[in-house]
Amino acid sequence: MPDIELKNLTKSFGSTQVIRDISLRIDAGEFAVLVGPSGSGKSTLLRMIAGLEEITGGTCSIDGKVVNHLPPKQRGVAMVFQNYALYPHMTVFDNLAFALKVQGLGRAEIAERVRKVAGIVEMEDYLQRKPAQLSGGQRQRVAMARAMVRNTGLFLLDEPLSNLDAKLRTQMRVEIRRLHDRLGATSVYVTHDQTEAMTLADKIVVLNDGRIEQVGTPDELYENPGTLFVAGFLGAPPMNFLPGTMVGLGGDVMVGVRPEKLRLERRGDDDLCIKAKLELVEYLGSSALFHCSAAGIKLVVETQGDGKPRPVPGVAINLFTDTRSLHRYPAKDAGGQPAVGTEVQRGA
Repeated sequence: MPDIELKNLTKSFGSTQVIRDISLRIDAGEFAVLVGPSGSGKSTLLRMIAGLEEITGGTCSIDGKVVNHLPPKQRGVAMVFQNYALYPHMTVFDNLAFALKVQGLGRAEIAERVRKVAGIVEMEDYLQRKPAQLSGGQRQRVAMARAMVRNTGLFLLDEPLSNLDAKLRTQMRVEIRRLHDRLGATSVYVTHDQTEAMTLADKIVVLNDGRIEQVGTPDELYENPGTLFVAGFLGAPPMNFLPGTMVGLGGDVMVGVRPEKLRLERRGDDDLCIKAKLELVEYLGSSALFHCSAAGIKLVVETQGDGKPRPVPGVAINLFTDTRSLHRYPAKDAGGQPAVGTEVQRGA
């Protein structure tokens, strides 16, 4: 399967630079997810790899070959788009066979390859239906099969699940990952949904304002986010942040703690204690989210059901956390957020 290597890649639309000096390697057989907010450049970067956007500067190599000036059909890539892009007047079989007919393959080979990939995505019983007769999930499977039937080994997926409802997105995430593992392909997947990124990826590439913020496995990025942006972007609910000062150094910092690392009981003398007020409780079945306020700063605590009585909104509570659970970032990375004071004590 092919690998991808980007070196000092840039993209400008007139005087506006949208991709800023990106260097990245995606190994053969890897499932890489490009994730970031709207406008971060993730879809533009994918389209540059595909050949749908011209490269302003730098190089894009696929399987060791620079492809900057090659058209999409010569790059050996297959794309799956957000809108499926199926031909409405064609049956599922004809939608899957179309690219193979353009390649000039014979009827017998086309039929064999179409039925094989239809079986993989469990759509073999729907080959004579047209897209309008399929559910959203079935149309997405056809779009995946149409990419697979080309047998390229390199799949580029641009937010393919964004048109589906929440339950179907969860199901299709599992199916896409299973297909990737079964095919052994190299996959590059674009999404703004950090849950998709965390559940699908071998490697996550976090983009912000056309730059790479951090690259790593889901565990690496969740446990050790390298910047304030990554820390706040990955995680649901997102990380809590408190302004602070480094004792003995005098430098302002932002201190981050995951909602599941905050608790209502003290476990050690070195625990930090944050005095807060409980404002709202969200019950989620086996867990609950406590929405709290500490000196005007909003905090979220994720608790697991343990059978104990839960406090009611409006009461004052103490929140505890182990100092080893804290993440520290330069305050200047906070985007100008003011240093609001809050009462943080050790072992209160």
